Amino acid sequence: MKKIAIFASGSGTNAQNIIAFFNKDTSAAVSLVLSNNPKAIVLERARIHQVQTCVFDREQFVSEAGVLKTLKSYDIDFIVLAGFLWKFPKTLLSHFTGNTINIHPALLPKYGGKGMYGKHVHRAVVAHKERESGITIHYVNEHYDEGAIIFQAKCRVLESDTADDVAKKVHALEQQHFPKIIKQTILSNG
Repeated sequence: MKKIAIFASGSGTNAQNIIAFFNKDTSAAVSLVLSNNPKAIVLERARIHQVQTCVFDREQFVSEAGVLKTLKSYDIDFIVLAGFLWKFPKTLLSHFTGNTINIHPALLPKYGGKGMYGKHVHRAVVAHKERESGITIHYVNEHYDEGAIIFQAKCRVLESDTADDVAKKVHALEQQHFPKIIKQTILSNG
């Protein structure tokens, strides 16, 4: 069984959904949830599901003796970024090449890059009068939101939609698709 580590910085609704999915599916298991935010709600969500947690700072994130050592100690096979806001360092990418994916709340390549997350993305979509938005699940590389796209799902954006309306539609797509695409990606990577 493949072991998954989830990196998240905030509330962790996607992380919780992924954990619940793999509690019922034996193709993989979430073994560890990591956060750069000691007050992140995701840590409590993980504990409720009896998943180990780890909080780290920027130095530990890039150090061979920090987060990488922790991932190795848990025999992690696959990394999922679910609302994680820091750019992934080469230290980790070199050990998990092709086994690190992220979800972005827009249809990349639009509305990606540094600073484009959550409400910032949805506000930009509404401000630019886009007629659709959605999610992009992609591999992680050394640049924000530029890794190869694995999957996209779309939702309509109405003229009357606010950024909050778009956020709700996008979140529904995340909940519906992210765990399934994680499973497919793990299985296809062997």
